[in-house]
This record gives sequence, structure tokens and C-alpha cells, in this order.
Amino acid sequence: MVGPSRPQFVLFGSSIVQFSFSNQGWGAILADLYSRQADILLRGYSGWNSRRALQVLDQVFPKDAAVQPSLVIVYFGGNDSMLPHPSGLGQHVPLAEYIENMRKIAIHLKSLSKKTRIIFLTAPPINEKQIKEYFGAQLGDVGRTNELCRVYSEACVELCKEMDIKAINLWSAIQKRKDWLTICFMDGIHFAPEASKIVVKEIVKVIKEAEWEPSLHYDSLPTEFGENSPYDPVSADGKTTLNISKLSFDLLLKWGIQIED
Repeated sequence: MVGPSRPQFVLFGSSIVQFSFSNQGWGAILADLYSRQADILLRGYSGWNSRRALQVLDQVFPKDAAVQPSLVIVYFGGNDSMLPHPSGLGQHVPLAEYIENMRKIAIHLKSLSKKTRIIFLTAPPINEKQIKEYFGAQLGDVGRTNELCRVYSEACVELCKEMDIKAINLWSAIQKRKDWLTICFMDGIHFAPEASKIVVKEIVKVIKEAEWEPSLHYDSLPTEFGENSPYDPVSADGKTTLNISKLSFDLLLKWGIQIED
């Protein structure tokens, strides 16, 4: 543990989370936005479904931890939505069980702290043609359809409404781009930079609009070691220093992300 202590934002999910720090991913962008305000912690496990998440929930989020996360962003659903394999093996989780697994995850996270906030990300869309081209030789029919992603996505949104949890419908958000099929994926499943920008845009919008106390928006959190110092760069007047920690950089625009008011 290094200090000073900061708010912890935990990203918990499958490969969409595990890969979020690579290829200009959404986790990396969040880490940049909050570079002096919060620690972005990655708990991503490629290939996992909601069943496996439940198996480790107490280990990833122990209730007796000295410090509990300020925000947990959860993503499971894409693997759950796969068609069942004839062998009974694989990642498929029936819809009703998926809903209950996500409910259990939410209940556990809510129990960590009164100040722990939660955002669920739904299953995103997929490019079925691109998946077959990329994975066909290795996996044959991978059993994924965009329609099943929609079904599991909508089920997640409904659960979040019921439990008063913030939800981001990635299935809908990504498909708002007319060129989403050609620009949003590396392999038909995992995000290219343009899709990650959409994810960040939606997350920041939720955080900004949420009536959370304290606010978790990066503009509202204190800047670590943000006090004035004689060791800051010297200003143009040659007599004072410039506190560059307080300069106004539009970090979202740096990443090519625009948030509409």
C-alpha cells in the first residue's frame, strides 16, 4: 500500500475489463482522467461469466477490508449470453440464473459500505461476421449472436432499475454510431479504441449526473498534492510560480471524447 490514500475505483468483469488498459482502452482512459484523484484498480478475468464471478466475490471484495472502494464498475453478460454447448461445458448461463447472479453481486457490493457506488455495464453488441473470421479456425461456431446480447443487456438494465443501481446500456450506446460494425471491435467482441471512448463517455456522464455525496467526478475530487509551491514553474512575471496541478486541461477532449450537456 502506498500513500496518500485515495478513493478506489474497481473495474470488475471479464475480458472487456481485463483488456481495458490496453489498446487505448476505457480503463486506461479512466486512469488518466483520475491520475491525481483516484486509483483505478483492475480486476478483470478473460473468459469469465457471472457464475465464476460469484465464486470469488468474497475474495475480490472482502467485507472486512480496512478500505472499501468508492466505486465499482461491473461487467458480466457477454459470455453468459453465449448459446449452450451440447457438452454442457462452456460459458453459457441461462438468462434467469444470470439475473440472479448479478443480483447477488449487487447485494454483496451494496453491503461493503454506505459510500460504495455501483455501475453495471451491460453486454455490448457484437459483430458476428468479424467473430467468425477471427475465431473460426480456433473455435468453430463460437455461439454468439447480437440478438442474445440484446436480451441479456435489457435484463441487466431492468435489474438495475429494480435495485436502484446505475446501469449503462452498452448494447444501445455503441450502436448509436452508424459505423459501429467496422470501427468498434478488434475481433468482433473486444473493443477497439473508438468503442472504449464510448464506454468512457457513458461512465463519465453517469458519474457527473449522479446525485452522490461526495461527487466522484474527477473535477470534484481533490487533487493530490495540489498546494502551491515555490518549486512550481516560474510564471511569466518572473516573481511568482504557476501551480500546474490547477491548470484547466480538457482531458476528455484530449482523448477525442465529447460530453453533450
